[in-house]
Amino acid sequence: MKPKAYERSIDPATRAMLLKAEKEGIETAWDRYEKQLPQCSFGQLGVCCRNCNMGPCRIDPFGEGADKGVCGATADIIVARNLLRMIAAGAAAHSDHARDAVLTFKKMSGGEAGSYGIKDEAKLFSLAAEYGISAEDRSKEEITAELASALLAEFGKQEGPIQYTRRAPETRLRLWAELGIEPRGIDREIVECMHRTHMGVDNDATHILLHGLRTSLSDGWGGSMIATEVQDVLFGTPEPRKATVNLGVLSEDKVNVIIHGHEPILSEMIVEAAEDPTLLKLAKEKGAKGINVAGICCTGNETLMRHGTPIAGTFLQQELAVITGAVEAMVVDVQCVMPALGSLTGCYHTKFISTSPKADFPGTNRIEFHEEKAYETAKEIVRTAVENFPNRSPEKVSIPDEKQECMVGFSAEAILKALGGTPTPLIDAIAGGSVKGIGAVVGCNNVKVQHNYGHVNLVKELIKNNVLVVTTGCNAIACAEAGLLVPEAASMAGEGLKGVCEALGIPPVLHMGSCVDISRILVLASAIAKALGVDISDLPAAGAAPEWMSEKAVSIGAYVVSSGVYTVLGTVPPVLGSAAVADLLTRGLDGVVGASFAVEPDPFKAASLMLARIEEKRKALGLKA
Repeated sequence: MKPKAYERSIDPATRAMLLKAEKEGIETAWDRYEKQLPQCSFGQLGVCCRNCNMGPCRIDPFGEGADKGVCGATADIIVARNLLRMIAAGAAAHSDHARDAVLTFKKMSGGEAGSYGIKDEAKLFSLAAEYGISAEDRSKEEITAELASALLAEFGKQEGPIQYTRRAPETRLRLWAELGIEPRGIDREIVECMHRTHMGVDNDATHILLHGLRTSLSDGWGGSMIATEVQDVLFGTPEPRKATVNLGVLSEDKVNVIIHGHEPILSEMIVEAAEDPTLLKLAKEKGAKGINVAGICCTGNETLMRHGTPIAGTFLQQELAVITGAVEAMVVDVQCVMPALGSLTGCYHTKFISTSPKADFPGTNRIEFHEEKAYETAKEIVRTAVENFPNRSPEKVSIPDEKQECMVGFSAEAILKALGGTPTPLIDAIAGGSVKGIGAVVGCNNVKVQHNYGHVNLVKELIKNNVLVVTTGCNAIACAEAGLLVPEAASMAGEGLKGVCEALGIPPVLHMGSCVDISRILVLASAIAKALGVDISDLPAAGAAPEWMSEKAVSIGAYVVSSGVYTVLGTVPPVLGSAAVADLLTRGLDGVVGASFAVEPDPFKAASLMLARIEEKRKALGLKA
């Protein structure tokens, strides 16, 4: 019988660290998942309610127990309210990230955050123009200050649509307005989510879910898009570059600093501090040959696509990076950080450093980050890691050999630039059948799915059938680890897509960034739809999240579907306790917003669903099969 490690992941580096963890008696997320089995079936169906203290209430889906909560709430109401709260939490996470980026932007304009500057002036002027801000005879600082104020005002906007929704096709804008889901400020929509789901407020499942769509749109076309745009201005808009991924990027003879989380405000400074001559000299004095910064999750994706900083792994590899025994500091900001890291780092020499004023964890060294002293704080963190290098136990060090080259940095601007500044060549390739359509594959890892199995096999199936894939987040990292983000991967694609990739020198799978950068996919889809004179829902495109697990993914899925893109989920959301809600999400939404969800754990069947949708849209546009 094969060890459990082989059932848990398809990635060799991950398997190696799981075997090491088992040998050393170290607990991982997979072990904790097995201890939870069987998981609460009421929770999995979404039919439990804790929204007041008369409960918790639960509805028996088999009709043998209670069919209503104490207040009279049915399964439909409870499931819809629970889903709306998930959307609110996910939208809050992405959009609070955006707010921090804008606050840094504003402080920089006033000279209060001297470590930062404008890396993309062209985008600064472009964004200012969208807000009607004049650049004539004005300094960059004045333009930046006015733009920052306009962006901050978007968060609490009480009436009227947020600015970046104007990037969507006119037909989509009219549809949102007709449905009453044109988004206002993200803060208003989230507050309304919490109000509606309070005991005794909104008790109609369809009404509740429509507000969920509205809230998600304020994230996708608001908060997330703002984060992407501001970070591009501050740190540079990504362009294609080469890098390496997987646990093998860790170094046996250098100080290893892992940056993990989702906000690049600090990690940008850590990348810079790691090249500081004083710290490099100190590292050599401590016996190291240098300082190696590597990423986990989307903080890693941010620095990967702008600097080529290597990525050590996905969400489920965060513990495994520590288990290598070679990490001097695990530096975290917010989101997707396992609190288990505190006790785990105690088994090794690793310093677990938390930096965000909003997020603390058990067992951390707290070095709180503030923009006013960004570079100084980054140097303190890197120095802490360097001084920890002599504490490494050589007998505990085991770094897998696996590391894979990848090509990253395909922002919407970079893709259009590669196409000659217009989406026309891509449209021509789609119209001619060389490229059947576009697949947007994103999302987390989930211990319920064999690590990377859903991600890699779904994407391979799509490119084999001439679907160009765009990817973000942990899916992007998984695809990179599987060798799908290099031009040579075109050999795995169908003949049509292969030819296009070889002509342009690109991979068949394009890394577009972190989770918030799904907004880049919206911008690209909108540009293609406008060029064709159609709505986004008319495009031969489909989305998927094969291994999703977080509330952010619920918000993402909702705004992608609300934007008109059919989306397949690989893990089951907690909605099956209500036939009405499940039916609305998987069928009814098609007649409302032109797209819906599907749930299919098998990546090959999921690919078939996406391909069928793409062919259906091709046929409707009069394109050849």
